[in-house]
Amino acid sequence: MEGTDCSIVYGRGIEVPQDVKQVLLHACCAPCSSAIVEWLLAKKVQPTIFYFNPNIFPREEYEIRKAESKRHAESLGINWIDEDWNHQGWLEWVEGLEEEPERGARCLRCFELRLLATARKAVDLGINVFATTLASSRWKRLDQIELAGKKAEEAVTGARFWAQNWRKGGLQERRNQLLKEYDFYNQLYCGCEFSIRQ
Repeated sequence: MEGTDCSIVYGRGIEVPQDVKQVLLHACCAPCSSAIVEWLLAKKVQPTIFYFNPNIFPREEYEIRKAESKRHAESLGINWIDEDWNHQGWLEWVEGLEEEPERGARCLRCFELRLLATARKAVDLGINVFATTLASSRWKRLDQIELAGKKAEEAVTGARFWAQNWRKGGLQERRNQLLKEYDFYNQLYCGCEFSIRQ
């Protein structure tokens, strides 16, 4: 919310890395990005939303989540980038891991693909820091997200990963408030067909 000092209300314990004025924020969905984006703007960090989620299935679900993410970004006047949907490429990327449980090796592999693409896009845009809203979900393993982000950082010269637990300091509660305020579509599964089964 414009003019709101969110650090007073929530976000305690989260610090902006030194000299960070802008960030490419990989967003899995609008609900997960909403409180993070609000907090970043209050901290004078300009986010650009990067929507790259080829794991989401079926296509109709992908389009709904994409539209909500774009609607949210446009309502705040921030840049939003769609890398579009290549689900077949994602299936090939995680081949052999289809029977892995949620939070297992398939999820790590999925994070690696998405954060590698985010790191590359950040460098292309001249933004040297990237982060992800995946670390706001209680259904995800933070150690996997951090590992995937660090691997992307090492693979892409000039990219720096902002590893952050976006669940703490009241951000999770603020997310739930914003979900209602924006009347966001709130998905009931992670995204891929394997998570639907489980």
